[in-house]
Amino acid sequence: MPSSISWKKLVKKFRALGFDGPYSGGRHLFMTKGAKRLIIPNPHKGDISKSLVSELLRQAGVSGKDWNT
Repeated sequence: MPSSISWKKLVKKFRALGFDGPYSGGRHLFMTKGAKRLIIPNPHKGDISKSLVSELLRQAGVSGKDWNT
């Protein structure tokens, strides 16, 4: 299971997995990979929780193994 992570590290990891962005999209930013569009949380002071990271990975179709490499 992924651990909590800062917003900057989250974006960096998704970029390493082939996602582009983040782009402005209304209330929240989003990242894209092909036709897939992943809404990400807005930057804030605290880390992003493990449960939210897990949900983002599920929506993105990224396995925990791929995330941790």
